[in-house]
Amino acid sequence: MQQFHPSNTRGMIEMRCYQLKQWFYVKRPKGIVDREHYELRESDFSPQLSKNEVLIKSEYISVDPYMRIQQAATHSWEPPHPLNTVQGAAVVAKVLESNNSNFQPGDWVTGYTGWQTHAIVHGNEIQTLDPEQADVKTALGILGMPGRTAWFGLMEAGKPKPGETVLVSGAAGAVGSLVTQFAIKAGCRVVAIAGSEEKCEWLKTLGVVEALNYKAFSSAPQLQTKLLELGGIDVYFDNVGGMVSDAALTSLNLRARVVVCGQISQYNGGLDTPEMSPRFLHQLLYKRASVHGILARDFTHRMAEMIEHVAPWVKAGEIQFRTTEVNGFEYLPDTLAGLFEGQNIGKAIVRVV
Repeated sequence: MQQFHPSNTRGMIEMRCYQLKQWFYVKRPKGIVDREHYELRESDFSPQLSKNEVLIKSEYISVDPYMRIQQAATHSWEPPHPLNTVQGAAVVAKVLESNNSNFQPGDWVTGYTGWQTHAIVHGNEIQTLDPEQADVKTALGILGMPGRTAWFGLMEAGKPKPGETVLVSGAAGAVGSLVTQFAIKAGCRVVAIAGSEEKCEWLKTLGVVEALNYKAFSSAPQLQTKLLELGGIDVYFDNVGGMVSDAALTSLNLRARVVVCGQISQYNGGLDTPEMSPRFLHQLLYKRASVHGILARDFTHRMAEMIEHVAPWVKAGEIQFRTTEVNGFEYLPDTLAGLFEGQNIGKAIVRVV
């Protein structure tokens, strides 16, 4: 993928001219991420495609919590996101021009081209989408990274069995809402935790046995009491960390499995200096429990396997894929900040208009 700068247009043969908009990541946040950490840059460019290259225009851009992890000052699963570069992100786009026989103008595609309106990519960097088979936005959600994370995180690391109790934190989010539904499909009892009554009411419509607003509990011991009343936890799918995990890890059943997918409570201000939680390793000892961290990228090569299982449910309307869609490229930084304020239900997506 080419990252455009105004200087890229010098010396190019004048062809069609486009206005390029890009959000550059320019300042590393120490706490809450917001607009001050980004800079919007605009320029005109006239693309000249090399062999097998394609010009695409983003229509929908993904906004995800992992972006905040990449902004840590220290190495996480990869080096920190470099400053003065376009914020990375998955997109759903349309082909504008093509010098690749596999893509035609008007085709829907998905790729990882970031927070920019246009990109020139090699054909190997994008995949074709069929809008007649599924809503193209599902490529950013249930049939994309969040779906892959939820499916393999639950099925491979969580190993759910019918009748077991699965606790999902951040259950109204992009990954959590899918884990919730996959666990129900697996015959499990699901206890869902979210951050508002609105979210809890929606989760109840999915078929959970209990939806808990964590803000209604003043402490981890109070939440722990409730979880034990519900029969304890066989699988804990953790998207949140913090107080919720303090309660969950003291409510495990024998041979429970803990799947650590995210720690969103720690992302603003706690990435490089995390809070010290109660020492819980003795709980894992008592319950002979296991803890497994998962990353979506570890299962990228198995996307076809996940889609084989999940796509028929999507087509039949058996899985709810909910989005919080924001209109306007200019709102990308605000949408990212909103993730950590609980503003979204399901997948956060910005529509480029």
